[in-house]
Amino acid sequence: MALQCGIVGLPNVGKSTLFNCLSNAKAQSANFPFCTIEPNVGVITVPDDRLIKLSDLVNPQRVQPATVEIVDIAGLVKGASKGEGLGNKFLSNIRETDAIIHVLRCFENDNITHVDGNVDPVRDKETIDTELQLKDLETVEARLQKSAKIAQTGKDPKAKKLVEVLNRYKEALEQGKSGRTVELTESEEEVTKDLYLLTTKPILYVCNVDEAAVKEGNQYVDAVKESVKDENAEILLIGAAIEADIAELETYEEKQMFLEDLGLDQPGVNKLIQTAYRLLDLETYFTAGEKEVRAWTYPKGSKAPQAAGVIHTDFEKGFIRAEVIKYNDYVDLGSENACKEAGKMNVEGKEYIVQDGDIMHFRFNV
Repeated sequence: MALQCGIVGLPNVGKSTLFNCLSNAKAQSANFPFCTIEPNVGVITVPDDRLIKLSDLVNPQRVQPATVEIVDIAGLVKGASKGEGLGNKFLSNIRETDAIIHVLRCFENDNITHVDGNVDPVRDKETIDTELQLKDLETVEARLQKSAKIAQTGKDPKAKKLVEVLNRYKEALEQGKSGRTVELTESEEEVTKDLYLLTTKPILYVCNVDEAAVKEGNQYVDAVKESVKDENAEILLIGAAIEADIAELETYEEKQMFLEDLGLDQPGVNKLIQTAYRLLDLETYFTAGEKEVRAWTYPKGSKAPQAAGVIHTDFEKGFIRAEVIKYNDYVDLGSENACKEAGKMNVEGKEYIVQDGDIMHFRFNV
């Protein structure tokens, strides 16, 4: 499932350092703007303790975790919406992603140059917000001009509703607010789904902090929290430099000792990957057998045939039924056979909505 999160931010805020920690693909990292020119794509495995537990019980030949794609996008500068710097390329790359991870510098370091001369994450956020909003305003105005003419004819009832929503978007964008601050009903979302506005994408703000602030934050983090309180957005604290140190350690034990010394329970990148997964509105079901225990990614709210189609399109086309065991039942009873004997395997049809953590076996006929 090729859904992507794009990492964005001003130059030198720690995007590429963070990407390096997330992926085996090494983005070039240096102390100057536009170090990352082509977007680097990393396929990142999603940490999931449930997969480890299932593999311990089944002892399969191989284990396959879920994955999510992370894209490191070139740093943006003022004027990007008008093509300044790498603006057009930046905006094109971000439009292709499904969610945004916006990295904000929330630490002082005289050895790392800031593109605007001093640390101010709220200003940095507003710089990128403004460029995205200007591009969205351009999109909205063009669509509004076209849709208003159609609405006047009265031939398309959806056109009138679209014009109403477009005007609300226009008003918000002109006030310097992002599209995600405009609340829509389901029917309104339906008529605007092909707009692909940049500022309506789900977003996670990552506050890149130093070691002293990685647990409790600092004044910069507090300022970011205040500035995004009206947005439908998440905030995560992470120390990119710390994560880089952890990534250099060779063994799991060494990494755990390092984390314990810092008073952390897991690497920040694990939390980032898990949050990105949720940001994309994804969930996981499992298949468990002697050959393979595997985590499969599906869009939240999918019915059984659509979830089966993630494995192969034939599974969806010829879907007959799904045999479902709840994760907790599987772990408590220890095996598929034990679950069957205890009556904990349910047979579900085409209308079953798959739940996160379900262990599934599909019956199909093509």
